[in-house]
Amino acid sequence: MNLQAQPSSSGQGQYRILREADLRDYLAGLPPVAAQLGGVPAGWSISEVGDGNLNLVFIVKGTSGGIAVKQALPYVRLVGESWPLPLSRAHYEHLALVHHARLTPKLVPAILHHDNPLALTAMELLEPHIIMRKGLIGGIAYPRFVEDISTFMAQTLFFSSDLALSAAEKKEGIADFAGNHALCKITEDLIFTDPYRVAEQNRWTAPWLDTIAAAFREDLDLHVAISRLKLKFMASPEALIHGDLHTGSIMVTVTETKVIDPEFAFYGPMGFDIGAVIGNLIMAYLASAGHERSPGDRAAFEAWLLETIEGVWTEFSRKFLALWRSEGKGDAYPVSLFTGEAGAARLETERQAYMARLFQDTVGFAAAKTIRRILGLAHNLDFEAIADEKQRAICEARSLRLVRTMMLDTPSFTTIGVVTRAAREVRDWQPDFANP
Repeated sequence: MNLQAQPSSSGQGQYRILREADLRDYLAGLPPVAAQLGGVPAGWSISEVGDGNLNLVFIVKGTSGGIAVKQALPYVRLVGESWPLPLSRAHYEHLALVHHARLTPKLVPAILHHDNPLALTAMELLEPHIIMRKGLIGGIAYPRFVEDISTFMAQTLFFSSDLALSAAEKKEGIADFAGNHALCKITEDLIFTDPYRVAEQNRWTAPWLDTIAAAFREDLDLHVAISRLKLKFMASPEALIHGDLHTGSIMVTVTETKVIDPEFAFYGPMGFDIGAVIGNLIMAYLASAGHERSPGDRAAFEAWLLETIEGVWTEFSRKFLALWRSEGKGDAYPVSLFTGEAGAARLETERQAYMARLFQDTVGFAAAKTIRRILGLAHNLDFEAIADEKQRAICEARSLRLVRTMMLDTPSFTTIGVVTRAAREVRDWQPDFANP
């Protein structure tokens, strides 16, 4: 599977950070894009709306329509120029978008133009979609989400795995993304290392979580568990993963789901993507109490969140297994070794065992993603939008209590129902911050 699609280029050939006037002139020089916008360039509205950690994001509107333009910066936007970052991440994001569009075209934005030297991609403007995390904070349920995200993960993960590909195709795919190691390094540090040690950029809701943060830094059992997950992340190229599949990288309406921002894409463990989705839904559930206007007014929404957590895994597993049964033509588990009724039955048993192992990975990675969002550098708005700091800390402490168990006693979480039951049980636990 060679994903090295040749990106289109403006021919300008040299990177520069585009501001409003520069972007207007640039887009005016792209006839298909200019035609889609309509009107004269001087009349286009351009606004920079990027609220993420890394990039510039512009919305451009003309008389006929609008587009979104994303440009990578040569540093981490959240921190500044003191943290340089390769522009090549835009290239890998483009490759991942091509892969996703081939397999799930209705679940990703359409690419209109890519310029490799400028690290810039113009794409479909998603309206009236909003970032899913913001909708969840507002208590909005999304009835299409389980169907859509399970399809996205099953298709993109299965068809880039050894279950679907020849060994040569898989190795070519790994090679295509091997250079994206700077983004992998961010994950390796910010998720798997920094929350468990003294790190300059760590932060948490102080003073309420001071004791808990200190305990995590001293907990050698946790350090072993997170190091095992880090090793799996570094050494298990199971499939092409999105690499940052949280509710801030998903745009939604009540009838549509679009996955965006796959710049962290590389060949890694499938459970990392699935765990990211489930971990962020768990955080939304346990943060919900902090967004109540009156006690219990979000009960129906929280019940939907628990059903959604269960549905994400259940539907993903069902769809992934169906693909394996019908499209399992890769070099792993060759069908010639499993002939006849006995062979077919034995292969099906192995499929179930494979999914059980994948679920265990999912549980661990969901826990890791949650811990980093509470004790590390980049936090989730789910918690950050809770104005009352003590109430925020209570919601965060509940989350940490749950996911610490998920990480240290992963085998006890045998089904997704066990996960949601544990989340429900911790929902009303009251932490004693003096004796956490």
